[in-house]
Amino acid sequence: MGTIELKDILISRIAEIDDVQFLKAIKTILDTKTGSHTLELSNAQIQEINASREEITAGRFVEQSDLDGEIAVWLKIR
Repeated sequence: MGTIELKDILISRIAEIDDVQFLKAIKTILDTKTGSHTLELSNAQIQEINASREEITAGRFVEQSDLDGEIAVWLKIR
């Protein structure tokens, strides 16, 4: 069986499947082989990202270097 024939068989078989979870599993397998990775975020994740962006825009964050310094001081005190 050649590549083209195998692809045609798989396409035909996949077209007959109605199980969403199974189709998602197939998509995951195909994504890992083809290198195509599309991340789907939930509404809660999108809201969290937007809230984080607003925090950064408002200046409510700590620079990594400052945080590293605070941790170093904390570790010396312990």
